[in-house]
Amino acid sequence: MSEKLLTSVPFRFMRWRLGIQGNDAETEREIARNLVATIDQTELLDGAVVLAFDGVYDEAGRFDQANTHLYVTNDYVIELARQNPKVLFGASVHPFRKDAVAELERCIKAGAVLLKWLPITQNFDPSDEKCFPIYEALAHYKLPLLSHTGDEKALPNLNVRVADPLLLVPALERGVTVIAAHCGTGMTSMGTEFTGEFARLARHYEHCYGDTSGINNPTRWYTWDRLLNAPDLRRKLVHGSDWPIPAFPPPAELPFSSVMHLMREKNWMRRDVLIKQALGLDADYWHRGATLLRRPPATPATPVNPAPLAMVRP
Repeated sequence: MSEKLLTSVPFRFMRWRLGIQGNDAETEREIARNLVATIDQTELLDGAVVLAFDGVYDEAGRFDQANTHLYVTNDYVIELARQNPKVLFGASVHPFRKDAVAELERCIKAGAVLLKWLPITQNFDPSDEKCFPIYEALAHYKLPLLSHTGDEKALPNLNVRVADPLLLVPALERGVTVIAAHCGTGMTSMGTEFTGEFARLARHYEHCYGDTSGINNPTRWYTWDRLLNAPDLRRKLVHGSDWPIPAFPPPAELPFSSVMHLMREKNWMRRDVLIKQALGLDADYWHRGATLLRRPPATPATPVNPAPLAMVRP
């Protein structure tokens, strides 16, 4: 993590909340232990995709150290997944790398279940033709692409113009299964947001989906009404946690008593699951991620319901 990121308000808050004191190797190991424990304590999830995060590369394919604020290597997550059975490997390969396709194929051989991009932070346009070889490889290997869409406030923005999910049309046209992270939501319904564009893609392309990560953030609550009341969009939703960003129950969608009960759950990943249960997201929603990632079916977990939660949606 760059100094800019370490001193930013979102990361200072998360470091405080997670009890992260230092920035050395032992601190890093403690973060990993915290993550694995969080996943293990979220009983309703059979596993979680942990995301690598490639650095920034320029147009010539050179690594851009100055603009790389977060860098999580593929090898790090490969090893984490090997050591923890509930951890799945989410690869990250910047498409401008000179070895982009070779690195993607190496990750696939190592067990990657998807490819993760965050274009506005990694500074590239998904519609750029330099991305096309990656799309061809993803389609060939049937590996989904999880690409951020909409606003991003936790990480520095290098190119806000590439937040539009319509830039992913070249991937969809080449047969790639695309998961639009956050369903194109903005930080407010009145600001820069692309839920309408996401809806158009999801309705037009059978292999276009959107994940629900971050939608339990108060700035994105407005999206629940649009998603839950559109049956054709509900069947395109994939579960995502957005950990370590905290989840908060939307008071416009749930009774006050349920909101207060959910806020008592200290495990943010588990709280996010319980909120989405309370919103009425059905079994198809909870299994869709495993289907897209081509994971074998798991034995259904015993439902966890520590207190009555209103199911306000059919």
